[in-house]
Amino acid sequence: MYEMGGFRSLLSAILAIGGLISALLSGHGLTATGSRSQSSTAAAAASRLTALPDFGNPNGHFYVPPAGRAVNTTHPNHVIGDGTPASCTSAAVVRAVAAGGIIRFDCGSKPVTIVMKATATVNKKTHLVVLDGRGLVTLSGAGQRRILYSDTCAGTWSTDDCVNQPYPQVVVQNITFADGDNGTHQATCTANAPQCWYGGVDGGGAIYAEGGQFKAVNSRFINNRCYGYGPDLGGGAIRALAQYKNRPVYITSDTFSGGKCSNGAALSSISVQWDVFNSVFVNNAAVGWGANPAASGTPGGGSGGAIYNDGSDYDTLVAGTIMRDNTAREGGGAVFFVVDSGWGKLTFNESALHHNTSGEFQTFPGIYDNIDGHDGPPVMIHSTDN
Repeated sequence: MYEMGGFRSLLSAILAIGGLISALLSGHGLTATGSRSQSSTAAAAASRLTALPDFGNPNGHFYVPPAGRAVNTTHPNHVIGDGTPASCTSAAVVRAVAAGGIIRFDCGSKPVTIVMKATATVNKKTHLVVLDGRGLVTLSGAGQRRILYSDTCAGTWSTDDCVNQPYPQVVVQNITFADGDNGTHQATCTANAPQCWYGGVDGGGAIYAEGGQFKAVNSRFINNRCYGYGPDLGGGAIRALAQYKNRPVYITSDTFSGGKCSNGAALSSISVQWDVFNSVFVNNAAVGWGANPAASGTPGGGSGGAIYNDGSDYDTLVAGTIMRDNTAREGGGAVFFVVDSGWGKLTFNESALHHNTSGEFQTFPGIYDNIDGHDGPPVMIHSTDN
């Protein structure tokens, strides 16, 4: 066991959520198949919602800056539903997201699952989009589609620099994203065109967010997927790129479980900063093969069981967070962190890592940390890794 600064204060966190995570791993996660009707899928998933773990780590108490907290949605611009489950539809979600603003749900007092018939797409000219599920709403991709998409570089640009655009600010909070799927292969083109940048518009089984600013607060990401091969392709749950002025993507009190992708089965990015607070990553798997750059005769991928970070000039902070039983076929069972050039640092603070399996290589248990070509350990503060 590696222990830096003592971690006894977080043992209670592991014990407190252990039962809930065990329940999830024993088969109580949300699943949906295309053969089911929307109503039957929703009913089956909703009946199991109470078996899911809490939003994030309930015993994680690391300080969250105001920018990483939930948005006040007391006065919404749009309300999805009229108080009944039947009124909360995929079409209503798609319309509300396209319109933008603060969006809340009124689907009744019980948990409800909305099976998405189409991906909800953010208008790149919108300044703010907030989806607040009030703790009761699950958006399901039914294993067939990505759930939420935002790309400031798609189509006609709304600014003269789509990769450094301050809006839209996209926030998801108090909501569950389940069974999202993006099967797009990694782009192989090298032209200086948006469709080729960052390996193309790939990854992000639940959410793809390129440009603007993004954060997820008090949310669950369960059984989300993206394509299984590609050296840079990633983000079974969330793929984030080109954030405004390199401001952090905030992951606050979120739970990621059952994700799969070539790399980064929960989170993936290139040259993006991440601040991960009081969250849980469990049973996510990077299933690609051949690493990055792809070894001869392989399709590439397989690194960062939970988190895959690559690029230049960025930090990643994981604080008050539990990471356990995540796996990578290649390197970094929990986290793959490579800074190709410039500055960068991977830091764990008041966090617990346990049994994160790296199939081929690591620089620390469950971690691959390489900065400017030099392998090394991450910064560990009051954290354990075994």
